[in-house]
Amino acid sequence: MLFNDDQIEQTSRAMKAMSHPLRLKIISVLGDQEVSVQDIVDKVGTSQSNISQHLAIMRDKGVLRTRKDANRVYYRVGDIRTLEVLKMMREVFCGFSD
Repeated sequence: MLFNDDQIEQTSRAMKAMSHPLRLKIISVLGDQEVSVQDIVDKVGTSQSNISQHLAIMRDKGVLRTRKDANRVYYRVGDIRTLEVLKMMREVFCGFSD
């Protein structure tokens, strides 16, 4: 078996957390960098409360990590291999490659 039940559940939760178009856009903005919430809002182009809700979902599912510096919160992709998975999915489903 490729996955045990716990691994299937964990993988499913992470994939669900990333499956929303706005969340994929946020991950694309983050890439391999650490980015402040305000910078994410500026680059994605929606309200801070909307962005914060989506960030919280991905953080709670272990997709993103945070760092607080004074009154600013910075986000980054929790495991850089996530970007490789998304790149492969883009290649498979969208026909794009870098």
